Amino acid sequence: MLVLSRQRDESIIIGDNIVITIVDIRGDKVRLGIEAPTEIPVHRQEVYEAIQRENAKADAEGRVVRRPVKEKSCSKSPSAEA
Repeated sequence: MLVLSRQRDESIIIGDNIVITIVDIRGDKVRLGIEAPTEIPVHRQEVYEAIQRENAKADAEGRVVRRPVKEKSCSKSPSAEA
């Protein structure tokens, strides 16, 4: 795992088209702004895991497994919560 230190309003670039910006730091919480193409799903880990469990359950029951739906649309603004 790569560990980086950043301060408020500083960013991390992943590849050519994903930017993660530190929007705010309050106590032990950090708010991140994520800019990514709409075709790249962006989820909090617990939401992603819930989607995976639901897809596995649907698959086991013979139902159609859906593709993950984004939590919230990505915005070009680094202050958008995603």
